[in-house]
Amino acid sequence: MKNFILVGLLFLFSISISAQETKVIKDGKKVTKEQVEKNKKEYQKKIKAAKKKASANKNKPNKKEKNTKSNSEEQENLKETAASKAAEKKVKDKVTGKYKGKKVYTGPKGGKYYINKNGNKTYID
Repeated sequence: MKNFILVGLLFLFSISISAQETKVIKDGKKVTKEQVEKNKKEYQKKIKAAKKKASANKNKPNKKEKNTKSNSEEQENLKETAASKAAEKKVKDKVTGKYKGKKVYTGPKGGKYYINKNGNKTYID
């Protein structure tokens, strides 16, 4: 009975030794917890800087726009988010016109769509 308890304690002790807090990244290198925390902080700083930049660009009035827009059109433009603007930049398809004030793109198979306020493609019949 003593041997069984001794083996059990050794097993628990060996598990606690091998359970270190390291992560393996794609390159196969081990990363310590401190390095992970440092990378998280840097990433959060980059996100905050990007948000500040996006809000600064959003608040700037566009001089090319005409001031003859109705209130509903102005509200629709305010609803556009940074996600929709970023999605428009990623689109590699050709611009073929306008629909509801948005650019209409034609995809490689001939489908026509525009980027909605959420940054998603909305197809047109």
